[in-house]
Amino acid sequence: MHQVRPAAPQLADIEPYDPKYLPADVMISANENPSDVPSDIRREIDHEVRRVAFNRYPDPLANELRDMIAEANGLSRDQVIVGNGGDELLFNTALCWGGPGRTFLNLPPTFSVYVNNAQLTNTRIVEVPRNPDFSLDMPAVLERLERGDVDFTILTSPNNPSGDLVRLDEAKRILESTDALVMIDEAYFEFSRQTVRPLLDQYENLIILRTFSKAFSLAGVRVGYLLGNERVIDQYKKVRQPYSVDAVSQAIARVVYRHRGEFERGVERIIEQRGRVFEELSATDGVEVFPSQANYILFRVDGAHEVWQQLLDRGVLIRDFSHSRGLENCLRTSIGSEQENTRFLTELHAVLDARR
Repeated sequence: MHQVRPAAPQLADIEPYDPKYLPADVMISANENPSDVPSDIRREIDHEVRRVAFNRYPDPLANELRDMIAEANGLSRDQVIVGNGGDELLFNTALCWGGPGRTFLNLPPTFSVYVNNAQLTNTRIVEVPRNPDFSLDMPAVLERLERGDVDFTILTSPNNPSGDLVRLDEAKRILESTDALVMIDEAYFEFSRQTVRPLLDQYENLIILRTFSKAFSLAGVRVGYLLGNERVIDQYKKVRQPYSVDAVSQAIARVVYRHRGEFERGVERIIEQRGRVFEELSATDGVEVFPSQANYILFRVDGAHEVWQQLLDRGVLIRDFSHSRGLENCLRTSIGSEQENTRFLTELHAVLDARR
C-alpha cells in the first residue's frame, strides 16, 4: 500500500481521550444526569425543531441563545459565546492563549483534556500538583504565576474528578496575581450552588465555562458557553469553527434554557443522593471517600482496577482513575438515580466482602 507521511509531531505522545464508555446495566461513569429531559419540555422541543430549516446554515453565533444566557447572568450579548459543548470552548482557549512559545499552567489531578489541548497546540505545560486532599496548593500556585510567564490556566470548580471547589477568595488571589487568562470551569456548578460570577465585572482576565450537559440533561446535544469580558470573547470569535453549534442543538438549548427552573428538582435529587452515597461509602471498611460538591464522588480502595473490573462484570460501570498520576487506586462514581445508586452500593459491598 502507498504510505502517507507521518502526522504532526505533537501527536506522537498523545493518548486519545477514552472515557471507557462500555455497555452495562448501570451506567454511572460519565457524570451524566440520570434523568432525561421531561416529556412536556420534549414536546416543546419537538415543536421548535420542526421549525428549523435543515437546508439553511444555523446562526453562526447562536445569538438568540446568547441573549437568553446574557440576560440571565446580567451581562450583554458580547460577553457570551456558545460552543459545541464545553469541549470546543476548551480547545479554543488553547488556540487563543496557547501555542508555540506560550505556557499553560496545569493543576493536576484534574480534567485530562486540558493537557491534551495544550499538547495539540504546541503549548508549553508547567504543573503545580494539588495537595493530597486535592485542594489547591495556593502558595505554590501564586509563586508560579508571579513569575510572569504563564499565559493561561484552568481551575475546575467543582474539580473533576475530586469534586472540591475553588473558593471565591482563592480565585480572587489568583486573578490578582497574574495577567494570564484564568478560566474557571464551572461545568458542575449547579450541584455546588457556588460560582465566581461576582468577580467577572472586576477582572478582565477571568473567563467562566458552563455547559448544558449536566444539570440540564443535554450531554447528547453538545452545547456549552463562556461568560467573560467582551474583549476576551472577541478572541474566541476568531478561532471558533464556523457554524459549530448546529441549528437543532440551538433550538433544543433555547427551549431547555427557557425552562431551566424546571430542572431544579432534579438537581436537588442528585444532591440528596450524593449525600446518601457519600455516607454509605464513608461507612464502608477499606474505602477512603472524598467530599464532593459535584454530581460524582471520588473514592480510593486497594486494588481499585480489579474492583472496577468486578463491578463491570456485575453490570455496573464506574470510572477507573487508578492508573492516573495523583489518583492511584481511585475510582469515581457518578450520582445516578436512587435505584442505580442502590445497585452500585450493593455490588460494591459484595465485591469488597468477597475480597476479605
